Amino acid sequence: MPLQETYLEKPVNGGRALVIKSYDEKLAREAFESIGDDTLESIATALKLHDLFEEEDIPNAQSPEYRDFLWETLSDEAREDGHTKSFFIVVKEITGQLPAALYVSPDWPSAELFAQGLSQE
Repeated sequence: MPLQETYLEKPVNGGRALVIKSYDEKLAREAFESIGDDTLESIATALKLHDLFEEEDIPNAQSPEYRDFLWETLSDEAREDGHTKSFFIVVKEITGQLPAALYVSPDWPSAELFAQGLSQE
């Protein structure tokens, strides 16, 4: 099984966006930690937190625990079979710069939707 493979590549402003499927939990966690706080709400929506948890069990989005809570939920939802987990990571590559992770998801549809929403200008 490959550690990662490209599912989507599209041109974006100054470079390209990739959706990579990875089985590397460490890589996914590093990508998740590098994304901006503004993207966390998109991830929370894709995870359908309110279908998985009672309202009182979801930390406030402004709290320090929220990011860890989202990661644990994302990681649990990424389980494919037994101990195997897969993650879809949206990365933006701009010529001459290091790639930047923009989004991490346990499912292909939300990662594709996020990547398709990136500007091509």
